[in-house]
Amino acid sequence: MKNTSGLPAIIAASLLLAACSTNPVTGKSDFVLMSEDQEINLGRQYSAQIMEEMPAYEHAALNELVQRVGEKLAAKSHRPGLIYRFTIVDSATVNAFALPGGYIYITRGMLAYLNSEAELAAVLGHEIGHVTARHSVRQQSTATATGLLGAVISATTGIQGMDTLTDLASTAFVRGYGREHELEADRLGAQYLARSGYDPDAMLEVVGVLKNQEAFEVVTAKKEGRAANVYHGLFSTHPDNDARFQEVVAAARRHKTGNATRVERDSFLRVLDGMTFGASAREGIVRGNNFYHAPLNFSLSFPKGWRIDNRPDKIVATPRSNDGLIQVSLTDRNKRITPQQFMSQRLKLEGMRSGEAFSANGLQGYTAIADANTPWGMRRVRYAIVYRGNSVYVFAGAAKQQNILGKYGAATLKTAKSLHPLTSAEKKLAEGKKLVIIRAPAGTRYATLALKSPLTNYPEETLRLLNDQYPRGEPKPSQLLKVVR
Repeated sequence: MKNTSGLPAIIAASLLLAACSTNPVTGKSDFVLMSEDQEINLGRQYSAQIMEEMPAYEHAALNELVQRVGEKLAAKSHRPGLIYRFTIVDSATVNAFALPGGYIYITRGMLAYLNSEAELAAVLGHEIGHVTARHSVRQQSTATATGLLGAVISATTGIQGMDTLTDLASTAFVRGYGREHELEADRLGAQYLARSGYDPDAMLEVVGVLKNQEAFEVVTAKKEGRAANVYHGLFSTHPDNDARFQEVVAAARRHKTGNATRVERDSFLRVLDGMTFGASAREGIVRGNNFYHAPLNFSLSFPKGWRIDNRPDKIVATPRSNDGLIQVSLTDRNKRITPQQFMSQRLKLEGMRSGEAFSANGLQGYTAIADANTPWGMRRVRYAIVYRGNSVYVFAGAAKQQNILGKYGAATLKTAKSLHPLTSAEKKLAEGKKLVIIRAPAGTRYATLALKSPLTNYPEETLRLLNDQYPRGEPKPSQLLKVVR
């Protein structure tokens, strides 16, 4: 038998010797396991997947602006030879991200909260920084190397599971870009802003916008008992890093030329005029206590005052007391069975009781009570099934407190019975909300604008966030404002 005790170290050393590459930003050697051509090909593959899952947002003027600003920054970057592709994603989430090889994405949700071309440049510059410093390539290489090393250790020592342990460690180590990479992207982004004629202080403006949006999201998520949905990490993490970020921006000012003061606030806002805000028509639209879905041609009415959360696979409505819910999902009907049989055979509900058939708006349905698992554990759940063509709408309502189903059981059944095809008037409502740019008359207040807004949840706070005047700012006379209609 051969002595293999030194083999892992030899292989690790071989990997390090074979995988050194010059970092385009620092000029120093980095540990990478792919060439630039491989990096571009990887980005191309990931991009195709992204486009399947997250369609692009069609808005000619906005797309032209994002591409123009992005290319201007990229031309002043450390990798100007790459062809950068900037895409707006049709998503209400606040996010931006970069794939290997120059594929950069920004959501329309992020665009809605920006207030100048310089702020757009700050976000794109940060993502370009991730590309130029090859952060994703360095991540991929670290993950691959640690995975290979774990397999070698397992094979040569006979200790099973070492590869799994190493994979877990590497996953924790490379998850996200990490604060050092984020700070490097901040620094590079600020440089690219200054070199392109934008004031690098726009990076700090974006910090404020995103921190306010994040702070509000965290507070409301905690109040509503859900996970917060915040941007992936740009400018966030720990408050003590704010000082470090400001140092990064201050250092970038040495790149600032006499004309590096471009902001372009009003022209940027005018391009946003008419952009979809919130959910798109293809996802379904919430207005007040009503839900409209144009592609599927249906409408529902939930109890007044409830929060309606339109998720990819279901709709979840909750009262302000957050002590119950009504959930709606859609599935296929592939057998000629009754709604009652569907409950028992497809949903596999046992011990159904208080069952009865019903008809509403010409649709056949059935309702019953059964015990089922909920966010609060096993509870009595009011189910309602509604047949519509070959589709089945599944309604389920429950209360947080045990044995008080009656509190929301009737509301669940009423919601199920409200299902109907869109009327002519409702088809217009199903087109979705839009950002509209107005010039504020003297005396304009966000509380007044909120009363006229179709926003259901926190309209006044949302308008302040959109206009970077959260938490207590008010419009200035003649200021261009974003409102939602």
